Amino acid sequence: MNKKTEDSLTQTILQLIEEKKPTNVQQLINLAEEKTSLPEKLIIEHVLRLQSQGKIKLKELPVTAPQKLVTYLKTKEASWYWATLALVAATTLTVFTIPEDAYPLVYIRYVLGTIFVLWLPGYSFIKALFPEETQTKKASKPLDPIERIALSLGMSLALVPIVGLLLNYTPWGIRLTPIVLSLLTLTAIFATAAIIREHRNKLRKQTE
Repeated sequence: MNKKTEDSLTQTILQLIEEKKPTNVQQLINLAEEKTSLPEKLIIEHVLRLQSQGKIKLKELPVTAPQKLVTYLKTKEASWYWATLALVAATTLTVFTIPEDAYPLVYIRYVLGTIFVLWLPGYSFIKALFPEETQTKKASKPLDPIERIALSLGMSLALVPIVGLLLNYTPWGIRLTPIVLSLLTLTAIFATAAIIREHRNKLRKQTE
């Protein structure tokens, strides 16, 4: 990056901070990316350089994704993945350990079962299709939270009957155990595919 481009980027960043007042560093980087059409990696490096020179003060430094998926799974960005697996495991455990006449413990089974059926399959599937939460200049408009919730519920309502229909043509039939195990497997597969895509997308963005 030549001197003229550096000066122009510095002026743009300072102007964005003054006018747009971004609440975090990632937001500042996204705004600068849209304004200048420069690569995200280049903007991050320049923002860090301005901070080291004392020209700007950052409350939150941008985090780069680890190269290895195993390491990425240990970061806070992967917390949704572990929360999904934990809910799936907790639901399976309560379904097979808490009998239907065990009041009031059975209400825990009802609550987790509702989330397990109406939310998790669709959420993990939508997450696999649209893993990115942040918009970039090369990406289409990201899903906002309301759209993601609506699509997750709708997809769950579509997937669960399909699972039941397929089980109807198997020797196991539509019974509690095969349904729970099928939804558990389906959710885990979609969630794993989603975390892999999310990690790859972050690595790709860093190298653009």
